[in-house]
Amino acid sequence: MIKFLRYIPKVIHLFYVISKHRILIDSGHFELPLSVKILGRTCIILLYPAGLFTKSNLNFGQRLAGLFQSLGPIYIKFGQTLSTRPDLVGIEVANSLKYLQDKLPPFSSEIVRARIEKRFGQKISDLFLNFEDIPIGAASIAQVHKAQLKSGELVAVKILRPNIAQKYEEDIAFLEYGAEIITRFLKKAKRLRPKEVMSVFRQSMNLELNLRSEAAAASRILDNFVNDSSLHIPRIYWHLTHDDIITLEWINGVSIYDREAIKKLGFDPKDIAAKIAVIFFNQAYRDGFFHADLHPGNILVCPNGKVALVDFGIIGILAESDRFAIAEILYAFLKRDYKLVAEVHHRVGYIPKETDLEYFAQSCRAVAEPIIGVAIKDISIGNLLAQLFKVTEEYGMETQPQLLLLQKTMVVVEGIGQSLDEDINMWQLAEPWIKKWVAKNLSPEAKLLRMIKKILNKLL
Repeated sequence: MIKFLRYIPKVIHLFYVISKHRILIDSGHFELPLSVKILGRTCIILLYPAGLFTKSNLNFGQRLAGLFQSLGPIYIKFGQTLSTRPDLVGIEVANSLKYLQDKLPPFSSEIVRARIEKRFGQKISDLFLNFEDIPIGAASIAQVHKAQLKSGELVAVKILRPNIAQKYEEDIAFLEYGAEIITRFLKKAKRLRPKEVMSVFRQSMNLELNLRSEAAAASRILDNFVNDSSLHIPRIYWHLTHDDIITLEWINGVSIYDREAIKKLGFDPKDIAAKIAVIFFNQAYRDGFFHADLHPGNILVCPNGKVALVDFGIIGILAESDRFAIAEILYAFLKRDYKLVAEVHHRVGYIPKETDLEYFAQSCRAVAEPIIGVAIKDISIGNLLAQLFKVTEEYGMETQPQLLLLQKTMVVVEGIGQSLDEDINMWQLAEPWIKKWVAKNLSPEAKLLRMIKKILNKLL
């Protein structure tokens, strides 16, 4: 009861902001249920009556972007993910949400300079040959300034927004309470494990608010790709890095958004899309350590053709068992071996033990067959997700919290591929890599070797 009373103001604020941006009564091309429209009208009458007599000149996408920005950083992250999926939200909405990538109002350069001088105990003029006060980008968590070291190297200096940790804590606590309420009153939601999902989300956000951890993540991915010519990871300047400040090598490149600029560099966008898919697969399935915030604002194409990643605040870590299970499932789907899909799901516990594998395999076939070999533009992702959700509900599959970042990143990577080439099928582009990976890791010899390794680790 105390929690409920504590969060009443936040609930009221949430519906006030929704009403102010007219989200539930003017939803563009999205057709909302009558009950939702009635809720929206009621909220406007009670919380924002001025909305009854005014009409916004902004389209739905612009208003949705304004909503996310008004609600704060956690909601902005959700909007960033949606911006990569025009197939889900439409081109107009996706373009409007791109505003959330790196174009939020900056905070004062005086705060930036004072924080840097306090953290490193030296004047800005002693640390840098040049420091640009106007940031090159200001996002939900931090903003980035271009600078030049005394040694001549160009660097990007990222610094957290003031009081952002407190704001995050308030938002996450509110969402955790919402997850608790949903679990308590909606029995069907229990299998989705909303409380565990929020626990993963909290852990991810806590890491994002520690820029020293971000530097360590970049360093680890750099080590993992030291012999890979397709990916460029910026160098970390550790002596100018702190919990709330990170200094990295400046990257010259064009946005992954800019197809024409990529072409002017002499590269085929389809080849770049394939490269991004393979980079993702290597991170997720080879290394079990992947960049989990791959919205297009964090991906550049360099003049030498390398793909450069920046902003390593959100990182996904996959246990070996999950890595091999998901890769094997994906490989089985590509082979159209739905019996193997079912067997792997059962073996690793993604479906209940009593599940009839023949029926589950048939359900997987019903979902997958219509999209095998089809370009993304010809697939209704909304319908596909609805079918998948129906299958998970039918078989009582619980949400796997440890896989949430992987699922989100796979959706984002697919969206980036579509922005580069609407006829692309990312997973078929990655098929040669998957087959090579399977031959190396799922052969009887490889499985035997892993089994011996596990036995030795237990004995030692």
